[in-house]
Amino acid sequence: MDRRAFLQSCAAAALLPPFQPPPQTSRRKAVLISMLPKELPYAARFGIARDAGFDAIEMQTIARGDEAAEILDAAARTGLRIHSVMNADHWRFPLSSSDRDVVGRSVAGMEASLRNAALWGADTVLLVPAVVDQTTSYRDAWRRSQEVIRERLLPLARELKVIVAVEEVWNKFLLSPLEFARYVDELDSPWLKAYFDVGNIVFYGYPQDWIRTLGARIAKVHLKDFHLDRPNGRFAWTNIGDGDIDWREVRRAFDDAGYRGYFTTEVAAGDAAYLKDLAGRVDRFLLAP
Repeated sequence: MDRRAFLQSCAAAALLPPFQPPPQTSRRKAVLISMLPKELPYAARFGIARDAGFDAIEMQTIARGDEAAEILDAAARTGLRIHSVMNADHWRFPLSSSDRDVVGRSVAGMEASLRNAALWGADTVLLVPAVVDQTTSYRDAWRRSQEVIRERLLPLARELKVIVAVEEVWNKFLLSPLEFARYVDELDSPWLKAYFDVGNIVFYGYPQDWIRTLGARIAKVHLKDFHLDRPNGRFAWTNIGDGDIDWREVRRAFDDAGYRGYFTTEVAAGDAAYLKDLAGRVDRFLLAP
């Protein structure tokens, strides 16, 4: 895209209202923006996702206004909804830090993500809420992160009508479904829910158990598969259907939980044929009648 065309698309995007999707009545599949070719303009990336069979995109935090406008235009041109935003820098600048400057940077990143979501019509921002490490105890991570979320993030989330969805990752935090449910419940807000990653907990649990325990707390879902070779102490992330996850039981669990949201693939990037196959895998394992 040359400079003139780019500026014209930004101007056009500025005139567009945020995308308003129809009422969500069934499950849909989405792809993470990082899985699409980074060298292409956003409209081309979105077009590849649409042609592969995906219904929506999960974006990442964008600081530049012109880039955010280009993304809005890409969604309008392709008809793909941006359904959620993956916040950036919550690993480098965790909310659980004892350093006020680090926490301030983390809050600023979440504020940018929430405003991105409002601009694009997304209803959720993913947040890794805390990191337990040698300098931050589990208790402090719990207390500090909840305090910042409650006092500094939820007021803006409420104003913008965007959900903050905390995710369980390999951050030595929220290590059981009971703890995850309690963490969400203690914040006691309709604007704070869970972002559940099916693959992240296979190392120490079963996704169907977590799904049933979290139930209606789940706002969004990430999909990946995982193979654990316990006798040899090895593990590997795999494509959906190639690992150890019992997808039939996972689907039943989502049925039991009444989940009707988006399933976002978070696996390796690939070409158009790979993405089409990936969309087919989601259909086969989770979305078929």
